[in-house]
Amino acid sequence: MPSYQSLTVQTARQAVADRLREVRLDAGLTGQELAARCGWNKSKSSRIENARTPPSDADIHKWCAACDAPAQAADIIAASRSAESMYVEWRRLQRTGLRRLQESRLPLYERTRNFRGYGSHVIPGMFQTLAYARALLTSIGRFHGAPDDTERAAEARIARSRLLCEGGRRFALLIEESVLRYQIGDSATMAGQLGHLLSVMSLPAVSLGVIPFGSGQRGIWTLESFSIFDEQRVHVELLTAQVTVTAPGEIALYAKAFAELKGLAVYGPEARGLITAAIESLT
Repeated sequence: MPSYQSLTVQTARQAVADRLREVRLDAGLTGQELAARCGWNKSKSSRIENARTPPSDADIHKWCAACDAPAQAADIIAASRSAESMYVEWRRLQRTGLRRLQESRLPLYERTRNFRGYGSHVIPGMFQTLAYARALLTSIGRFHGAPDDTERAAEARIARSRLLCEGGRRFALLIEESVLRYQIGDSATMAGQLGHLLSVMSLPAVSLGVIPFGSGQRGIWTLESFSIFDEQRVHVELLTAQVTVTAPGEIALYAKAFAELKGLAVYGPEARGLITAAIESLT
């Protein structure tokens, strides 16, 4: 059964295909006539219109020019690029190493004023220590076979944390209690990471909630890790890919999920108690 994210991407691709079909029909052309004007096989037109083959920018330019509608190409190209960026495999994002990927995300974090993050497996990046980030990225790079630039990648990730102390931003983080117990790196690395959480909790711009094991019957299940950037986009991390959600309705669903998860979390002294207990379990 296809995942929710893959269905979302397919829907976006189908929307691009439908627009191209409308352009062809408005021009009064058959698929064969369009193919002849574009200089390709009729089967290619069919594959594009049925969303089986994503069109390249050049394909869209040719299509619109053949239909005497060149002015529509820019908008359709933008929609096509958006569809293709929704689901991007890690092997593609990491093909030149992890450092560039970490650096490329900085502008998004810089322009975000209201950041909400949920972690069900690891501590979210904004709250990681250098040692924890190094250990985690080493595992990720090894698993995905990425070029080894772990040290610089970890430094690039941690560089974003300066935003926690700059004004005009809010950072709300929710983590499952299990994340406090999943050991990344050695015991010293994990203890340092948990101690860092205790420190950042005191920052004025930070809200940190921990969802306890014993929170009773949950009204919402454990989800995949995700980050919400203002009301503009959501990043969802899967094993194989990063999914970028930009549709307002879908962003609203993640915001709703965050609100429900927030209702399960404990804060302040209770959260500190759970973190301290996790530290003590390492000794």
